[in-house]
Amino acid sequence: MSTLLLTHTASSLNHKVSEGHPERPDRIRAMEKALSQDTFKPLVREEAPMGDLETVKLCHDESYVEEIRAMSPKQGLVYLDGDTMMSPGTWEAVMRGVGGANAGVDAVVSGKAQNVFVGTRPCGHHAERNRAMGFCFFDQAAIAARYAQKKHGVGRVAVVDFDVHHGNGSQDIFWADPTVMYCSTHQMPLFPGTGAAQERGEHDTIVNAPMRPGDDGVKFREAFEGVILPQLQKFSPELIIISAGFDAHWRDPLANIQLDEKDFGWVTRKLMDVADKSAGGRIVSVLEGGYDLQGLHDSIVEHVSALMGH
Repeated sequence: MSTLLLTHTASSLNHKVSEGHPERPDRIRAMEKALSQDTFKPLVREEAPMGDLETVKLCHDESYVEEIRAMSPKQGLVYLDGDTMMSPGTWEAVMRGVGGANAGVDAVVSGKAQNVFVGTRPCGHHAERNRAMGFCFFDQAAIAARYAQKKHGVGRVAVVDFDVHHGNGSQDIFWADPTVMYCSTHQMPLFPGTGAAQERGEHDTIVNAPMRPGDDGVKFREAFEGVILPQLQKFSPELIIISAGFDAHWRDPLANIQLDEKDFGWVTRKLMDVADKSAGGRIVSVLEGGYDLQGLHDSIVEHVSALMGH
């Protein structure tokens, strides 16, 4: 089976931010440049559809969802906090991200694709049940996990997050849920301040492996092999959702973890091994952070190459 790429370039570019903001449209251009190489010609490419509001409400309070929709501006920028803002194109971009992640679930559960990479922006893993923050509005990785359970009857889902920032939103949503395991490597201390190793959830299904500033690929691989992979294997997920942030790359300006692009290829293959054992190989990977354009480009090349089996 093939790897499916789900994107929606127009809406991703139309989500505007203030000048100098790191979560900028050029991130999508860097991704497209990366995936235009000949090695990616076998990728099956489709447009990410619009998401469904009812699926968003599987993870976010109805009042919050309606509030975000109502705040969508006709012109200019609306600030939800100091660094999270909406432009006239933001609502569609956010909903295409949700729709793309859910379409990815449909594709792997139906057997249409072995695995999927959803290349949309903005990112989602900081969005809590009723609060936007950290450039994020709705947590599309979390929504995809719940959607897989509700629409397709998938029992156990794992959300694995290697973004350099902790996914406080995903942790918040799944804190008391024994059917979803949330695993994260991230720099600590760093925004948003959550993700200590002792934060384990009500059913021991939250697995945090914080890293120190300056840690490199050796420490990253130790965190996965020593902490995350054993817990994942024990949980035996039937589907893996990856919150694929590439801002732990050494070039990235927002943190100080010293990974290179090969580390992202390595972790992708490790997660594929887990998925092969318990999930029929089913993985949906959703783009999160990554703010140095060259680092993002090189990391996406390694990640998607691994998904394709290269």
